Amino acid sequence: MTPKRAQNVVKAKAVEMSEEPQSTREELGVKVQDTPEHETSPQEQQIHVPAELPILPLRGLVVYPQTAIPLTVGQPRSIKLVDDVVAGDRLIGLVAAKDPEMETPGPDDVYRVGTLASIHRLFRAPDGTIRLLVQGLARIEVDEFVQTEPYLRAKVHPVRETMEDTLEVEALVRNVVEQFTRLAELVPSIPGELISSALNVEDPLQLVYAISTYIRISLEDSQEILELDSTDAKLRRLMNILTKELEVLELGRKIQSEAQSEMEKVQREYYLREQLKAIQRELGEGDEQTVEIEEFRKKIAESGMPEEARKEAERELDRLSKLPTAAAEYGVIRTYLDWLTSLPWSKRTEDILDISNARKVLEEDHYGLEDIKERILEFLAVRKLRQERSGDTKEKESEYTVRRERRGAILCFVGPPGVGKTSLGASIARAMGRRFIRMSLGGVRDEAEIRGFRRTYIGAMPGRIVQTIRRTESRNPVIMLDEVDKLGRDFRGDPASALLEVLDPEQNAEFRDHYLDVAFDLSDVFFITTANELEPIPGPLRDRMEIITLSGYTEREKVAIAENYLVPRQTRENGLRPEEISFTHEALLAIVRDYTREAGVRTLEREIGRAARKVVTRIAEGKAASVNVDEKMVRELLGKPRYGYREELQERTNLPGVATGLSVTAVGGEVLFVEVARMPGGKGFQFTGQLGEVMQESARTALSYVRSKASEFGIEDSFFEKNDIHIHVPAGAVPKDGPSAGVTMATALTSLLTGRPTRSNVAMTGEITLRGQVLPVGGIKDKVLAAHRFGVDTVIIPKKNENDLDDLPEDVRNELHFVLAERVDDVLKAALASPDGGSQTVSEPAKNGRKSKKHKQHA
Repeated sequence: MTPKRAQNVVKAKAVEMSEEPQSTREELGVKVQDTPEHETSPQEQQIHVPAELPILPLRGLVVYPQTAIPLTVGQPRSIKLVDDVVAGDRLIGLVAAKDPEMETPGPDDVYRVGTLASIHRLFRAPDGTIRLLVQGLARIEVDEFVQTEPYLRAKVHPVRETMEDTLEVEALVRNVVEQFTRLAELVPSIPGELISSALNVEDPLQLVYAISTYIRISLEDSQEILELDSTDAKLRRLMNILTKELEVLELGRKIQSEAQSEMEKVQREYYLREQLKAIQRELGEGDEQTVEIEEFRKKIAESGMPEEARKEAERELDRLSKLPTAAAEYGVIRTYLDWLTSLPWSKRTEDILDISNARKVLEEDHYGLEDIKERILEFLAVRKLRQERSGDTKEKESEYTVRRERRGAILCFVGPPGVGKTSLGASIARAMGRRFIRMSLGGVRDEAEIRGFRRTYIGAMPGRIVQTIRRTESRNPVIMLDEVDKLGRDFRGDPASALLEVLDPEQNAEFRDHYLDVAFDLSDVFFITTANELEPIPGPLRDRMEIITLSGYTEREKVAIAENYLVPRQTRENGLRPEEISFTHEALLAIVRDYTREAGVRTLEREIGRAARKVVTRIAEGKAASVNVDEKMVRELLGKPRYGYREELQERTNLPGVATGLSVTAVGGEVLFVEVARMPGGKGFQFTGQLGEVMQESARTALSYVRSKASEFGIEDSFFEKNDIHIHVPAGAVPKDGPSAGVTMATALTSLLTGRPTRSNVAMTGEITLRGQVLPVGGIKDKVLAAHRFGVDTVIIPKKNENDLDDLPEDVRNELHFVLAERVDDVLKAALASPDGGSQTVSEPAKNGRKSKKHKQHA
């Protein structure tokens, strides 16, 4: 309950003032007017209530009849009210403000029921405030306010209170007196004379008002007691308030008692432990510290630590045995020994070297990803062969070798989100029979996160590598370091540099954590790192890992993954049975084409899950027993398509000056459009779309090339003197850079200046020179897959990137036609529509995915 007045001195304040300082109750205390026996109640006495009264709003306080309360008045309007009242009959109306925080409440901000009071004493303080002692006389109710300035005045009428003389009232009075007595015992600050004066009151109504003034009570409860007409009702409400307050106070005393008991318990345990030590010494038994030291000694002997770690552990154990348990360093050494003895120095899991079983596990968990599966199988095959032939060679190795024997592997999976990099690590561990644990490095900025904190720091602990090893309880787990390309660096160090030792097969056999400060062998750990981009990874760290690139999935692969993995998983997760929902091949293809545009399959799974939930709703409502989702129902369940398959290409390239290019981002390949416009001007050239410096140079190179070939393209010599050129690459909010948009910009410029639109089914990539050569670029696989997702059927790439086509899936190579360009002229012949406006077509692709030079030239 929120306190509204102190317990030893009842404080009050009007709306304008702050609480007055502590003063004794003899000076400004509550004065209870004792009523002689058989005297009538106040409303039965002849108290004249004027028809109109000045109203003084009170903040956080309710004044009751038959009680005296000190008040402090400070605002000018209230001082004016007091001066006028003192000059007259000294009667005022006291009403409580509804919001105690409001400085100047108006007629609508105060309660309607209040108390008629008489000003007994008045003292003007040096600070300009007036201190009053008011005596409550009777209850009043405000009918209407007739004046607001300079202070409130209102028409009022008295409100009578009923006095029941029944056994029930007598019983309530006794209960209230008993509860108040118990409460006073729990609150020593209530003076004894106040308790006696309250308990000597025989009038039940006066008793209610007196106790309500003393105890801690909220403004709302105080007002409720004042507004109740029946003495019986007032007693019942007061009893409920006292009961709640007693519970709070008794609980507080219980908590305080428990805290005191806990302190006494600690002291008692200390003395008992000292006595126990003395008894154990007399009996020749070891104390608790001795037992703990022996346990550590046993763990050290059984842990299989190398010589260096064992000597360090024994040295720290000797220090621990000489320290008292209360010493601050005792806990530090004990924690250090606990870490040392709990590490799996010699514990390991046996590898499952069954190649056929590993192949089966990998095929069950992931579709495609043949390169990675083959690399894992190669690793297992090497392990198996070396294990089988380990006893064949009897050659004695030199004690000091130049290079250590490598037993682990460090792979780096690079690819867009959603292609299965993280889940592939768990499959590898399952195939090998090893324990798997994932450690995210995204946002890690402190080098100590990897190598640990030195023991000189309070709360020091090992780095995440050692913590991970301890959790796996094996020295040869599969550890996945996720998002290695998102490591940060700041004044605390460079975590990527700390990983150099961890991920170096030549060094990690003696990895030293700053906390342990002894070598731990990480050479048996199978480290797998994942990244979306290769460029942010520092060169030295990249050089220590075997890079395996995961490109995006093709449409056929996505549909197969959806049929074999995603649909069954979403069926289970949404509580459906396999016979209750099914997707046709056409429905899944429609979801892939019209509702997703990604390299991976995360969005595809979300859309399948969304459709499954709508089917669940139908089945739960009894509208269907099972649903077969076909292409038509996909639109019904998922709404309008988000993307247009090939429609966007046709819409954006139907006018001259627009060409379709290809790019690579952290989330896979993307299709971008280059738009060129001309306007009257003079040699102006601008480019927009957040283009980087390299891309801006490509734009200038493309313009220079087109200007140098103006006569061949039929462009007037004065054209560039009278026109400005503007190149824009949507979307403008996405930063772009790189040289591979050179051919796209040259094609868009030529399309605009010659009036020949580009073919909507053609996309291109490649860097150009001022002499018109087309240079090779990177990311061909991701770019081609993006073009395939977008509905493009002809892709122009540099001739020198021909070998990159071998990395493409066979179905993509068969469905697309590739133009291998050596010069910009080759690009323009394949990309621009014929001069007569006809729709010149590109010849069909060869089965091997390449075109001969003849096909390329006549594309």
